[in-house]
Amino acid sequence: MSETPDRVTATESAVELLTKLSELHGGLMIHQSGGCCDGSAPMCYPVGEYRIGQRDVLVGTIGLPDPLPEVRVWINGDQFELWKHTQLILDVVPGRGAGFSLEAPEGVRFLSRSRTFSDDENALLAASPPNVGADFE
Repeated sequence: MSETPDRVTATESAVELLTKLSELHGGLMIHQSGGCCDGSAPMCYPVGEYRIGQRDVLVGTIGLPDPLPEVRVWINGDQFELWKHTQLILDVVPGRGAGFSLEAPEGVRFLSRSRTFSDDENALLAASPPNVGADFE
């Protein structure tokens, strides 16, 4: 049987930026915004600075170099239902991002890209549902 694919990955430039931000601010988390003020941008916060809802879905984690902690990536439950057939790929592009996200002063912004899972990958993922915020309370 095949290995279950990661629901989230990050480009090398995203890992480098997360490493820098983690060294400056401590442990980090990402919440994939569902719209409103910042469109659908991935927002980066220090752990504990953004309150995860009971229905928010833990899409996965992004590993950073030791000894830095991994970065949890979350998304709203309703938005996850729309995106669950795709792999979220965290990337970085030039330009100023949202004022609430930690990378805003760096002259770059996080960007979500995606890849559609195959039918086989979707079947594997359906057999391993992700955790939600209520699982952590």
